[in-house]
Amino acid sequence: MSLFKRSTTTAKSFDWAGFGWLFLFFWYFSGITQLLILVTDTSGFTGFRQAFVMSALWLAPVLLFPARTRLLAALIGVVLWACSMASLGYFFIYQQEFSQSVIFIMFESNVSEAGEYMTQYFAWWMVAAFLAHTAVGYWLWTRLRPVYLPRGQAMVAATAIVLAVVGYPLIKHTLRAGTLAGGLEKFESRIEPAVPWQMLVAYRRYGEQLENMQGMLHSASKIAPLRNLKDAMAEQPATLVLVIGESTNRQRMSLYGYPRKTTPELDKLKEQLSVFDNVITPRPYTIEALQQVLTFADEQNPDLYLSTPSLVSMMKQAGYKTFWITNQQTMTKRNTMLTTFSQQADAQVYLNNNRNQNAAQYDGDVIAPFNQALADSAARKLIVVHLLGTHMSYQYRYPPTFKKFTDRQGVPAGVRDDQVPTYNSYDNAVLYNDFVVSSLIKDYAKTDPNGFLLYLSDHGEDVFDSPGHSTLGRNEGKPTAPMYTVPFIAWASPKWRETHDWNFSADLSRPYSSAHLIHTWADLAGLSFDELDRSKSLVSDDFKARPLLIGNPYEHQRKALIDFSLMQPKAPAVRVVQK
Repeated sequence: MSLFKRSTTTAKSFDWAGFGWLFLFFWYFSGITQLLILVTDTSGFTGFRQAFVMSALWLAPVLLFPARTRLLAALIGVVLWACSMASLGYFFIYQQEFSQSVIFIMFESNVSEAGEYMTQYFAWWMVAAFLAHTAVGYWLWTRLRPVYLPRGQAMVAATAIVLAVVGYPLIKHTLRAGTLAGGLEKFESRIEPAVPWQMLVAYRRYGEQLENMQGMLHSASKIAPLRNLKDAMAEQPATLVLVIGESTNRQRMSLYGYPRKTTPELDKLKEQLSVFDNVITPRPYTIEALQQVLTFADEQNPDLYLSTPSLVSMMKQAGYKTFWITNQQTMTKRNTMLTTFSQQADAQVYLNNNRNQNAAQYDGDVIAPFNQALADSAARKLIVVHLLGTHMSYQYRYPPTFKKFTDRQGVPAGVRDDQVPTYNSYDNAVLYNDFVVSSLIKDYAKTDPNGFLLYLSDHGEDVFDSPGHSTLGRNEGKPTAPMYTVPFIAWASPKWRETHDWNFSADLSRPYSSAHLIHTWADLAGLSFDELDRSKSLVSDDFKARPLLIGNPYEHQRKALIDFSLMQPKAPAVRVVQK
């Protein structure tokens, strides 16, 4: 049959089976990994859906040039196959989705480290899996055949596919964002689950965030050191540990009186712990909170994080080797500041390279690198462990063995039946967080250290806790107590207690904002310097109670910050403190 005769094929004889094989071939390379992610409950349905939609884009060229179907499919397929091998292999090893954070880790690793990773994670079953993956792709290619349409209809069909897959969502996101740059950013997130866009978007965003981070690091390198720093423990070995939790509201911890036993392991250690019960965070978002928690910035001086040393820099100046172990996402636009903080440390371990937060990622992964840091030969060490904690979505924060709370027992009466699963999953996440934090304390204690461990959360979370039981998450514009009430717990070794006054029984209920943590930390560590304000140290005899300021300090329209201590759960009005 001639090409002319084929082009006159009517719509009634359209080869739908051939069309289906074409789509299945292109979908396979993105879809297989997304299917594994979905069925293993590593993440939700969104990535699978987006990979399905984006795979249709490759139908356009084969519809336009049907006589070259298998050649075009082979050329496109080789690229898709190569990218899919990388993403599938990464999933096999880490049970995570490929992202720009992976690019960051790749470029941060040297050949020796890459070899060590291969040795550690290589398994022969992976070879069989890769061969099977390749064989299925090749078999699908052998099933392909040209799908002919009249030339005009082929042009219309190809254009419709491009407009549906690219044009419409790009225009929609641009209109919603208000700018083309904002629309492109949203569109990139839409196409990222599919290969090869996964690699291209990851690399582009990596370059963008790396540039931002390097700018921040360059600015940080110009910050003057602390003036007249002295260390009372300068001649002694010391290991100090800061554990930063995530989204954990102390009101949901049995250690703080919650009726459900969500912290059984910490409860057992209670006699060894200093449990502070009146600490709040200044802001209910990770980056904004830690800009203050880890620096000299606070609600009244929010920009000091740009011009004063961080806690890590302070400890390096004091002669400590510094470690940063994180289960938070690494190289994302939102987390660039966190990665900048981590890059100030001497050594970093990045564990969470998922594309989005709604993916199974367990904090137990921090325990092994934490023990490796403890075993480091440096005499004086600071180890920062940043957990993913009880971050939404809560069901991804704990393994199945910690799914203890499953019914209404212990759930407030005002919580609706449809809210109970979420309420329970948060408590299960708190339960697993208890296991992780207590494990870190126990492992730390086994080393017989000279030092202390401090655990606090960056902010809280309202999971149907506040009156009305209708609030889920965090909203600075509508603050509730659970968004700000955080655990603040300290443990010290016998060696440290012998040379320090560690009796804080009179201090445990002091009103305190974690915005001033750096002053407490320096005081606990035995540091002194001109910038230290002991009246902002929770454990100092010079402590001065201050309004517990919360809110957005950059919101110039209000020019006011709320005093959290004056918030009444049932009162609609709150007193404000002028800046």
